[in-house]
Amino acid sequence: MKLSGVRIVVLVVLVLTSLSLSAQLPTQQPAQKSNALLSDKLNDDLPKWLSFSGEVRGRFEGFAGGKFQSDNSDFYFLERVRLNLKIQPADWLKFVFQGQDAHALGKDNVPASSPYQDAMDLRLGYLELGDVERKPVSFRAGRQELAFGDERLIGSADWLNTARSFDALRSVFRVDGFRIDAFAASVVKIHDGQFNEYVPGTLLYGLYASTPSMVPKVTVEPYFLWRRASNIALETGGRGVMNFGTVGFRWVGQLPDHFDYGSEMARQAGSVGTDTVGAWAGHWVLGYTLSNLRLQPRFGVEYNYASGDSNSTDGHRGTFDQLYPTGHDKYGLADQVGWKNIRNARGGVDLKPTAKWQIRSRYEAWWLADPHDALYDAASNVVAKVASGTAGRFVGQELDFVAVYDVSRAMKAGAGYGHIFPGTFLKHATPGESYDFPYAMLTYRF
Repeated sequence: MKLSGVRIVVLVVLVLTSLSLSAQLPTQQPAQKSNALLSDKLNDDLPKWLSFSGEVRGRFEGFAGGKFQSDNSDFYFLERVRLNLKIQPADWLKFVFQGQDAHALGKDNVPASSPYQDAMDLRLGYLELGDVERKPVSFRAGRQELAFGDERLIGSADWLNTARSFDALRSVFRVDGFRIDAFAASVVKIHDGQFNEYVPGTLLYGLYASTPSMVPKVTVEPYFLWRRASNIALETGGRGVMNFGTVGFRWVGQLPDHFDYGSEMARQAGSVGTDTVGAWAGHWVLGYTLSNLRLQPRFGVEYNYASGDSNSTDGHRGTFDQLYPTGHDKYGLADQVGWKNIRNARGGVDLKPTAKWQIRSRYEAWWLADPHDALYDAASNVVAKVASGTAGRFVGQELDFVAVYDVSRAMKAGAGYGHIFPGTFLKHATPGESYDFPYAMLTYRF
């Protein structure tokens, strides 16, 4: 606990020092400079081809009712520091590096490794030719983030203290409002105390297109993804190579009278050794915003489905694979449910009391798509399973509340609370205790 206390003090001192230095910046300056980051001032004095920035994030969080058991709780402090360096000798050439130091302080469940802790390591390090966000043709090679659409299948998972990156080759092409990303990647495995490296034999290939101009007020994103991994256990015994494709699309847009909508559907097929793969998933959402009211409430209803496997020994895999998602708060704030073997009904309201405040609440209800398969969490881990299917389908319900406040351009604060009410399945497959997840977070960019 002594080390934990020292780290917390260092974090607080760093934030307070940054705030103090920010207050000392000249007050007689243009409006766009009045909310400047510390790195803005520093970079003004550096050559234009060199720039620095950084971020400090601290989050108190924990849970009560872990694994839906009584007397299973853990509360801790997650601290993360990122240091960024960009070298851009020409408008078509740049080098980007990000060092990340992440620690879990006061965590009882040990070891506090990924996704909680990873001492200073290289999270990003890539070469970029062109400009991925602007140029007609661009290329990026090295350790980088991959994030597409709502990140239900591929994302950086930035909520996690260690987050996610890929060792990848990526090309981007643009023509007449149409964009296509082509990539070959391997996810980086976190090794606390060692240099993080990709897992040999684990590969992800993809083509992801986007065309926001094909239909007015609509964005269409078709994609094809291919995943390969070796030494995977087979349903029929032995081990084999996994090869399967995911073909799908995302479609989001605006409707008249302040309605908005979105949909994403994906189908998977392939093999794992002698096993066959056949699965699918869907996401549908409809929203309505009362923009003429002061709080600008947006009401939303949502349904999510992902197929499951009815028999884990028949050589056919029916469980949808959510690949490498940003899973936080997609199917509940507590992250005890993922996009695998699930039926999820969701509703909620978002409020905006001021330009700086955002408040939202959500209600979740879940059922297993197939009662013979498991309940999986946001990271694809098995939460509970009754292979006989006798535990029922109804998983339970969750109520969530989140508030976020933009203190300044540099600082953002947030807090939230989620409570799970176990249903029939959890009461039969686990001790059936309720689950609580509170957090409070502060992020400071410099």
